[in-house]
Amino acid sequence: MTTMPFDALACPLDGCSLTPSEKTWRCENGHSFDVARQGYVHLLPVQKKRTLDPGDSKEMVAARQRFLKAGFYAKIADAVNNLALQALPTEGVASVLDAGSGEGYYLRLLPNIAGNRSLAMIGVDISKWAVLAAAKQDKQTQWVVGSNANLPVLSESLDLVLCLFGFPVYGEFARVLKAGGQVIQVDSGEDHLRELREIIYPELKPPADNESTAPEGFRQLDSTVVRFALPLPDRDSIADLLAMTPHLYRATSEGLEKAAALESLDVTVDVILKRFETC
Repeated sequence: MTTMPFDALACPLDGCSLTPSEKTWRCENGHSFDVARQGYVHLLPVQKKRTLDPGDSKEMVAARQRFLKAGFYAKIADAVNNLALQALPTEGVASVLDAGSGEGYYLRLLPNIAGNRSLAMIGVDISKWAVLAAAKQDKQTQWVVGSNANLPVLSESLDLVLCLFGFPVYGEFARVLKAGGQVIQVDSGEDHLRELREIIYPELKPPADNESTAPEGFRQLDSTVVRFALPLPDRDSIADLLAMTPHLYRATSEGLEKAAALESLDVTVDVILKRFETC
């Protein structure tokens, strides 16, 4: 198995091909983007930021890193990898993008199941803290600060897009995928972390409608539920799970106090994996 950084990058300002030059990437129109000391490249122009420091904070990234490193979501990673194995071409170099890659946990595990296949990998996240954490751990992947709404990738250059607990932008996914390319998407199910949510919220909202129809430009290949009981053995693991989710900011102060007082907690993991193919 051979892995390499994906290099079909596009200028976020004009869409032209980017070419590496020493410690920068440049396009034919003269736009240049420096490669950070840790190896990642920042391709999110300031005019396309909604805030000064978008995405997950440094603290959220650290919490997610601890939680995932402990193996609590290993079963989800295994399920994603099994679907990826079906999606990747068997010949040539398979190109994979993780859209909303966070600190890189899922993408780092993908080569473990690739066998003799060659992989060119890229992780894109809007949080510079997430990309920084990913780049420190993995030099075999191209890590990019960027947005799913404007992926800094050339059209029709990818075989597989992962979107795991993220924000899918199907128009962009369709643009960057080759003919027959696939998307693997992971979303929370109705009972995901129910026990924790029952503690931190006065009442639970009705579940979002997980529509079964495929997005425009795609056909759905399959849908799989991964569900298991997850014991959180101590306060730290509970705090890390809460800190790595949007629930930390949505919960009431009373709910957060209740969660902080817990010594342990058993939660239900309930996620839906969907696989789409371009059509």
